[in-house]
Formats: sequence, structure tokens, C-alpha cells
Amino acid sequence: MDGSRQPELLTTAEAAEYLRLKERKIYELIAEGAVPCTKVTGKWLFPRAELDRWVTAGLHRPAGMARAEPPPILGGSHDPLIEWAVRESGAGLAGLAEGSEAGLARFARGEVLAAAIHLHAAGTADANTATMASDPAHADSVLVGLVRREQGLLVASGNPLGLADLTSVVARKAGMALRQTGAGATLLLLKLLAAAGHGFDDLAVAGPPCPTGQDLAAAIRTGRADCGIATRAVAVMAGLDFVPLTFEDFDLVVRQRDYFRPPIQALLGFLASDRFHARAAEMTGYDTGVTGAIRWAP
Repeated sequence: MDGSRQPELLTTAEAAEYLRLKERKIYELIAEGAVPCTKVTGKWLFPRAELDRWVTAGLHRPAGMARAEPPPILGGSHDPLIEWAVRESGAGLAGLAEGSEAGLARFARGEVLAAAIHLHAAGTADANTATMASDPAHADSVLVGLVRREQGLLVASGNPLGLADLTSVVARKAGMALRQTGAGATLLLLKLLAAAGHGFDDLAVAGPPCPTGQDLAAAIRTGRADCGIATRAVAVMAGLDFVPLTFEDFDLVVRQRDYFRPPIQALLGFLASDRFHARAAEMTGYDTGVTGAIRWAP
């Protein structure tokens, strides 16, 4: 199936060609309710993305080639509250924090049990759910809300440069500490720069990318950078000032079959506890109203 030049909505003839079936077989599948389709003014239409999910959902593997169980690793983005929750829950999950996009790619390859993500894209209000819905690789996954987090500029105590937003960062040529390409904080930075009418080249970049928000905070605290984007919780932990910019969704991606495995259930059970909610309030900058909710499912 080559959908590179196919429209998003296929006619019956186009769907038959896309699936390499005869049109008569398509009509049989419609009659059986066995293929995703919709009828508009008497004409059958087939969403191409739904056809992709339908095909991959029925994939069979020969003996000896069954997909291996993913290792008990939580990949994706790092967050100090969730790191604490994983440890305290006894879930037995190791952490592999390397950014949202890298973690999601590793998850799609079956190399981690779950991934924590906070994606951003210009013109997209909820990039996490949009990404899940648009990629057939996640047809058997669910998106679970972890927390909503406050993101902003971390600056030295007292905010010596008087930074208030990204426009002031650009105008005052403040040294900006960055996260790695594909990290959620980097995606957020690019989105906010575009919204403010600026580009990446307008920034005065300070040093190499920081692996985590806490590394970014250390760069500011030691004077290697003037500012950078991270969460309020990271700023408080590092004793830095914080300039709020936005709230974001921080979610967990997990396969439907793995949702009920002991490590994930142990973590989700702990996230529902009073202890977790109290810790979130103590660390500040978190909204736990969505914690544990299924935010997207196919």
C-alpha cells in the first residue's frame, strides 16, 4: 500500500486499489460491517488513516516471530514528580529520559514499556492526542494523563535581566540554554518563538543542549546561561526565579495490552493516591485534574 499520493478520504474504487482488493470485496466488507467507512450523501468514503489502523490491527506473525514483550522501562521525557512517583509506587520501572520524540520512537519499536510525552506543534492545541490519532503505529495504544505542568523561563534569582517573555529574551540577547532536538521543551520553545514572530536564529544560544530540565537549571545557576525553558517545579527545586509562559499536557503512552500489566497498574494506582496529589501540590506548578484519565484511545 503506497498512500504517499492518496487523499485522506478514499472512494470505494480508491480504497479497493489502496488495499489491493476488488471493489466487490469492499462492498462485501461494508455489508459485514468489517471495514471502517462512512456514507456521505449516498457515497461511501474511507478515511485512509483508519484503513491503515484496520490493516495493522489484524497483523499475524508466524511462530517464532511474535513481538517480544517490551522491557520494563519508562522512556520519553523526564519529570521530577513522575520520577518520584515511579520510585515510590514500586512499579519496578527503569527510566530512560531522552526527550519526547526519541522516547515515542523507541516506544513504537517496542524498546520501552511506556513513554512520557509533551509534544508541541504550531497551530495545534493538543499535539499529544493529534500525534497519536494521526500515526497508525499507535493504533493499539492509549494516552493516559499524568499531569498538566506549568512551563516557563527559568532565570537567576532576582531575574537580573528583567526577562518577561521570549521577545525580551531576544531583545536583550540573553544566553538561552537549550534542550536537545525532539525534547518537548525544545518543541515548545519553537512554537512560542513562532507565535511571538521570532525564529530560532534570533536566540543567543548558550552552550550545548542540556539532557534534562534539571541540567538546564544547573547551567543557569552556575552562570553558564541566563535563561531556558523548563517547569516551575524544576525552578523551585533549583532555587531559581520563574517566568510563567503556559501550561501543557504531560501524558503516558502505553499499549492497550500493557496497560493492565503490573508495572503500569502499580504506577497508575499510586497516581490516584492522596500522597501523590499532596506531593504535586508541594512541588508546585502541577495540575492533577487529568491524572489517570484516558485522554485518547483508538
